[in-house]
Amino acid sequence: MKHLGKVLQFLLPYWRKGTLNVVFNLLSAVFAIFSVTMAIPFLGILFENEPLVTSVDEFTLSADSVKEHFNYHISQVIITEGKTAALIYLSILIVSMSFLKNVFHYLALYFLAPIRNGVVRDVRNLVYAKVLSLPLSYFTESRKGDIISRMTGDVQEIENSIINSLEMLFRDPITIVIYIAVLFYMSVPLTLFVMILLPLSGFIIGRIGRTLRQTSLRGQKKLGVLLSFIEETLGGLRIIKAFNAEEKVHGRFENTNNLYTRIMTKMHRRRYLARPVSEFLGTTVMVAIMVYGATLVLAGVGSLTSQAFIGYLMLFYLIIAPAKGFTTAFYNLQRGMASVDRIQEILDAQNHIVEKKNAHPISDFEKSIEYRNVWFAYDHTDVLKNINLKIEKGKTIALVGQSGSGKSTLADLLPRFYDIQRGEILIDGVPIKDYKIVDLRNLMGNVNQEPILFNESFFNNIAFGVNNVTEEDVVAAAKVANAHDFIINTSHGYYTNVGDRGDKLSGGQRQRLSIARAVLKNPPIMILDEATSSLDTESERLVQEALSKLMKSRTSVVIAHRLSTIKFADEICVMHEGEIVERGRHDELIAKKGYYKRLHDMQIFS
Repeated sequence: MKHLGKVLQFLLPYWRKGTLNVVFNLLSAVFAIFSVTMAIPFLGILFENEPLVTSVDEFTLSADSVKEHFNYHISQVIITEGKTAALIYLSILIVSMSFLKNVFHYLALYFLAPIRNGVVRDVRNLVYAKVLSLPLSYFTESRKGDIISRMTGDVQEIENSIINSLEMLFRDPITIVIYIAVLFYMSVPLTLFVMILLPLSGFIIGRIGRTLRQTSLRGQKKLGVLLSFIEETLGGLRIIKAFNAEEKVHGRFENTNNLYTRIMTKMHRRRYLARPVSEFLGTTVMVAIMVYGATLVLAGVGSLTSQAFIGYLMLFYLIIAPAKGFTTAFYNLQRGMASVDRIQEILDAQNHIVEKKNAHPISDFEKSIEYRNVWFAYDHTDVLKNINLKIEKGKTIALVGQSGSGKSTLADLLPRFYDIQRGEILIDGVPIKDYKIVDLRNLMGNVNQEPILFNESFFNNIAFGVNNVTEEDVVAAAKVANAHDFIINTSHGYYTNVGDRGDKLSGGQRQRLSIARAVLKNPPIMILDEATSSLDTESERLVQEALSKLMKSRTSVVIAHRLSTIKFADEICVMHEGEIVERGRHDELIAKKGYYKRLHDMQIFS
């Protein structure tokens, strides 16, 4: 349970409420003891096993003095008002003690509620913040569904298993220690016998629960696979239906679902075993104590009287409930620690995109962007090889080439979505690693081939990431992007919801919204990643017009599939297998009759 300590660290901000919880649990345990032990002297006096107490010494703060004065008051009630009155008096006192016990128990839970919910909230916030900070490379190697499972199911499992056990972990050990201390006071030999039996039964329960954590871990992993299937199905439903693959994907899902069900059935069966085993062991221990204790009383060993033995059994019976609770908490912890391990994998994931301690701020650049001897690899496979490229401020550089030649990777290195292995990328002669990451990315606007929109209104999608935006600013950006006309024709104008990932819109409309978002940000550097490649002719014309307005007086890096869109670029770089093999303006590259000419001819022919 090495990660349990990290979960418990989340309790530190709530130490005041935790202290109150412990204090009220202590008071609840003390009044529980009073409600049981005060019957012992009454039983002795009532059945005339003990003489009435007619005089007492001065009261002192000790167990013997408290017992003596209590016996004296009971004796006085019996002498003056009779045994029936004493019984009524004692019954009222026991009920009062029980009332106070439960009041303090509620107060303990009252202060536990914000702790358990606060800890779960803090874990969720921490995991979400970590996911936002991780580099893009982490998500190319992980299933989205599994990450969603960890952020939802596993965090919820921490609440259901570990945080639910906090009450037992806070209360039951304290209660058990207090009860055992009183039992030692009542009879040392009998309590020593108890101390031998309880660890033995605890060992048996621990052996049963040993595999619960591993089974739960397998179940949570399989749930992550299930969620990945669901996420992929929802995203690819059009393709699934088009290829009549419903039965195939349903079979895959059903097989995984059946395996997950078997794992969870095994886990629940093992969990359900905890209660009957603990109850059986508790009954066995109780019977053993009754036999051994009765032997001590009949043999006259020690100071344990018959009425004290009855009180001893009543008090020991109170231990059984917290002991069972502690057992349940142990099982829950075993199950919950599997989820903690999975969440900790995310929290421990290394983020290689780190900012230097004394990073420089940057709000604009004056001269140029330069790639100098840049090498980059995915999984030890070189994707970019010795790239040298200088982009003067205000110029438009186009990257063309076959799929997989490294064009998008080259652009993604500039905002530090990835970090290079060798070489340097510089802005105004300063390596980008020396700049603050937030400032660096504020210099850039992105328009991707697949527009990324959120299930929000037009207004919120355009204003995304920009603070203190007015409606006039959003409208102006939409007009530049040729998006204003179709937006105002929707039911609620700029406050109409665009649907999940903008599914209510056409491809061209989504792309123009993406451009409007970049316009509103107004960055000095634009990165356009095949922004028109998937559009029809009319949509391409509108988007291209918007892009032309967007690129005015900005430094632009354009990744192009259609060569017709980059004819007027200041420099075209042709990439092949991670290298720049040709560079120049459109006419110059056509004249070279090399890679670019072949790409151009293929598009003309098609």
